[in-house]
Amino acid sequence: MGHQIARSRSFVPPGAGPVPGRSAVPGRGWRRQRLRRLFTAVATAVCVGLSVTPASAAAPPEPGESRGVTIPAFYHPPAELPAANGAVIRTEPLPLGLSLPGLDGRVMPGTATRLMYKSTDSNGLPVAVTGAYLEPSAAWQGGGPRPLVALASGTMGQGDQCAPSMTLQYPLTLTGETVSVGYELLAMYRLLSTGAAVVVTDYVGLGTTDRLHTYVNRLDQGHALLDAVRAARSVPGASVTGDSRIGLYGYSQGGGAGAAAAELQPSYAPEIELAGTYAGAPPADLTAVMKGIDGSALAGALGWSINGFAQADPDLRAVVEAHLNATGRAALEDTSTMCVGEALFGYGFTKSSRWTTGGQSIGEIIAADPRAQAALDKQRIGTLEPAGPVRLATGVQDDIVPHRQSRQLAVDWCRKGGNITYAPVLLPNLGDKLLTNHLVPLLADQGAAISWLTDRLAGKAATSNCWTMPFQP
Repeated sequence: MGHQIARSRSFVPPGAGPVPGRSAVPGRGWRRQRLRRLFTAVATAVCVGLSVTPASAAAPPEPGESRGVTIPAFYHPPAELPAANGAVIRTEPLPLGLSLPGLDGRVMPGTATRLMYKSTDSNGLPVAVTGAYLEPSAAWQGGGPRPLVALASGTMGQGDQCAPSMTLQYPLTLTGETVSVGYELLAMYRLLSTGAAVVVTDYVGLGTTDRLHTYVNRLDQGHALLDAVRAARSVPGASVTGDSRIGLYGYSQGGGAGAAAAELQPSYAPEIELAGTYAGAPPADLTAVMKGIDGSALAGALGWSINGFAQADPDLRAVVEAHLNATGRAALEDTSTMCVGEALFGYGFTKSSRWTTGGQSIGEIIAADPRAQAALDKQRIGTLEPAGPVRLATGVQDDIVPHRQSRQLAVDWCRKGGNITYAPVLLPNLGDKLLTNHLVPLLADQGAAISWLTDRLAGKAATSNCWTMPFQP
């Protein structure tokens, strides 16, 4: 059975009725209006949706706009979704913004397909997710059918224009309001050069125009990544098969998504056997991560976290609503349409205590409220043993996604019997709260990470180094 989804980026309880007359695809002003509604008093909150008509009678959606960037009509989900997780809803050719002519006439690194597929969100409801499948020009030399790597991007932002699949077509977007950089292209292209196919997820609500991106929500992210694997097998012209080895790759937000997917795979996608997972700088303990982000160059990510969790969890929404001041409400509205670039300029080094009525930080407010803390505790990664071998890397100086909580994830997994390769990235302190201690390890470790994952895709066994944990920083 298909499922009719509410056309609102604010949280809509099941059974909420639609409000007729809304535009089918949101622009920045309408999106802000929705987020403002999200944080009105819970007791008087109005359940908001868009008019939904049967798919057979609905007019084709028009392109939307977010911060001066056109969001193609492709990203507007249909009213009816397929039943199966990973079922492809639609595809179209995706022009690559960066490509080279190959010696044999084929475009390098390959060809791309934009796709939309069905997944399940953290509330157990159907959701449409977009992404991209990349078929490499390079041949796979590792034996067996061409493998597939599901790549989870690092933090891109919360505006639909920030979607990873959009950055494949437009690697650099500079407008008066948007600064978007496709920094994950290097990892994607290095993976493609090995001959592995790559599927990239946009996550829940990033790109798709029906809701806010649920930033660092472990269930949404883990499901979206695993369902991207399912979808890739059905992309027209894809060379991957049901026998292709599967790898997961991600750093930062993507590292958390990969880590969550490795934990969820046995229960959510038992037919997908994971050959290996690379989880770089995973945000496993959001309480610790919020403290690291607050007051840092990436302080705007606090807005994305609060927006996403308030949309999905009414308990946390009530707590936030009770403590936000006018500055905080405005910041959440503003960040909801931002990519990383403009968030760095607009909210870099902001302290969340400026956003609250009592001058406490968001982290302190959540820690003091059992309902809010319980909502974050549900997001903890490390309570389940991951499937397959995992390489977990973290910069020892990382103060944005704190090193200590990432290392603790490796310890937790080792204690559960996981096949874990822990890799501390040893670098000097490159500047407190500047983001450098978080970003430089991404590049410093990337070659080793891809080499490790390529070995797993080639069928080579991984040996856990959990026994070294007492001796590693």
